[in-house]
Amino acid sequence: MRRRDVLRTGALGATGLALPAGLADRALTSPALAQPAANRVLKFIPQSDVAVVDPIVTTAYVTRHHGFLIYDTLYGVDAEFKPQPQMAEGHRVEDGGRRVTITLRPGLKSHDGEPVRARDAVASIKRWGQRDAMGQALLAATDELVADDDRNLTFRLKRPFALLFDALAKPSSPVPFIMPERIASTDANTPIRDIVGSGPFRWVASERVPGSRVVYERNPDYVPRESGTAAWTSGPKKVHFDRVEWHVMPDASTAAAALQNGEMDWWEQPTADLLPLLRRNRNLTLEVQDPTGLLGICRFNHLHPPFNNPAIRRALLGAVNQADYMSAVIGTDPSQWRQGVGFFPPGTAMASEVGLEALTSPRDYDKVKRDLAAAGYKGEKVVLIAASDFPSLNAMAQVGRDMLVKSGMNVDYVSTDWGSVVQRRASREPVERGGWSVFFTFFAGLDFINPASHLGLRGNGPNAWFGWPTMPRIEELRNAWLEAPDLEAQKRLAAEIQAEAFKEVPYLPVGQYFQPWAYRRGITGVLTGMPLFWNVQRA
Repeated sequence: MRRRDVLRTGALGATGLALPAGLADRALTSPALAQPAANRVLKFIPQSDVAVVDPIVTTAYVTRHHGFLIYDTLYGVDAEFKPQPQMAEGHRVEDGGRRVTITLRPGLKSHDGEPVRARDAVASIKRWGQRDAMGQALLAATDELVADDDRNLTFRLKRPFALLFDALAKPSSPVPFIMPERIASTDANTPIRDIVGSGPFRWVASERVPGSRVVYERNPDYVPRESGTAAWTSGPKKVHFDRVEWHVMPDASTAAAALQNGEMDWWEQPTADLLPLLRRNRNLTLEVQDPTGLLGICRFNHLHPPFNNPAIRRALLGAVNQADYMSAVIGTDPSQWRQGVGFFPPGTAMASEVGLEALTSPRDYDKVKRDLAAAGYKGEKVVLIAASDFPSLNAMAQVGRDMLVKSGMNVDYVSTDWGSVVQRRASREPVERGGWSVFFTFFAGLDFINPASHLGLRGNGPNAWFGWPTMPRIEELRNAWLEAPDLEAQKRLAAEIQAEAFKEVPYLPVGQYFQPWAYRRGITGVLTGMPLFWNVQRA
C-alpha cells in the first residue's frame, strides 16, 4: 500500500509490529468434492449492513470488504506490506521512472463475460483517484494515463512517483478496484448501481434483503494467480465455498447465540461484554488479526457552525477522556486498548509525543466551558448522528454525547442505523436542512500509519473526506512528506503535521483498540487484516 521501505522499515519494522507467526504459510488444500451442500456455504456476521454498495464513494469498511469479494486489484499487499502483482502480470519502468507500463494477466474476465481490458483499468484508476488521498497524489503526478492496447496501460509521469505501486495496491478505503469501463466512467460522486467486477465472487442482487442478508456466489470464471503466497490482498485467491452469505444481526446476543450453536461460522465484531462467554466455548476461536489496531475518531463538519470555528474544535480537546471511550467499546481490560493516542498509531514510525498534552493533561469541564465561550460558542445546535446498530460506534457516540453535554453544548442526538449515518454524513447541508455536526467512526491503524493515506488529515476542502476541512498548512506538509528523502525527514514532517493537527483539529482522536474476530474452529485459512473470503475453508 505504501512505498515498501517506508512501511517495512519505517512503519512496522522499526516498531516491532508483526503479523501472527506462520499466518502466511497456512496450507491451502482443495475441498472434497463430496462435501454436503451446507458445508459449501460460509455464513458471516458483518459489522453492519452494506448500505452503500459502491466501494469508491464511501470509506465504510463494510463496503470495502464487500468490494474485495466482487472486484480485483492490479496489485495487492503481501505479509510485509509490499505491493505484489495481482491482476497485473508485471510492469516496466522506463525514462528514469517517468514512464510505467503495466501488463494485465491473460484470461481475466468480468462477471458479465467480457474480457478485462486495459481501458477498464484506466477508467477505474481515474475514478478512484478522484476520491482517494493517495490516488489524488498519483494523478497529480501524472501527465497522462492511457490504454496502449487491450493488455497494456501506461502512466506518463511529470516526475517519478515512488508510491505508484503502493497506491495501486492499497487495501484501505477507497480501494482501487477494477471495474468495467462502462461502469467506471460514472462520475466519482455518483454511486454506481451495476455491481459487476472480475473478482473471486459475484454479487447476487436477487437475494439481497436490505438490513438482513447479502449473498455472494463463487465466480466460476475466476483464475487465481499461480505464484506467490496468500497473505493480506496478494497471492492466489482460491475459493473453497460456493456461496458466502452475510447475515446482518444488530443484536449482539442473537449473533453470539447463532455463532455458538453453529448457525453462523464467523462474527466480525463480537462485543466486549460477550467476549468472556465466547472465549469459554471450545468450538470457537477468537483472534486479533490486525496488529495496528483500530483508531476511534470524532469527526467534525467543518462547513457549518459551530465546528467551522477551529477554536471551538480545539476547546473540546480538553474534554476527551480516551479511556472512557475505549473501555465503553472493548471493555475495562487495558491490554485491549490504548490511550494517549494522537494522529498516528502508537508504536509506529510516524507517531510522536508532539501536542499530546492536549489529550493527556487533567480533564476539566469547567475550563472547557470557559474555552468554548471564549471561542464564541453561543449555544448553536450540535447534531450528533449515531449508529444504533453498530455496537462499537454506538458506544463511542454515547460517550461522545455525554462529553458534549457536560461541555455545555446543545446536543441533538440522532440515533439511526449505520447505513443511514453513511448516507447522511455525505450531506453538506446545514443542520436545519438535514445536515450534521459530528459523527463517530474508526479506522484501521494501517490506514492512518502515514500522511500518504491518512484520510482524516487531508485538508483539501471540498475534495477532503466527510467533514471537508480546509487546512493548507497540513496539505503543504503532506506534499513535503511525499517528497521526503529519507525516514528521518519523514518523521520530522509527520511531527509537524501532528502539531498542526492539534491546532486545526480535523477530528478528536478518542483512542485505539484491538478487536478480535470470533469463528468456528472448523474454519481455517482466515487471512490477516480484514475479512477476506478467499482461501477460507471448512476443515
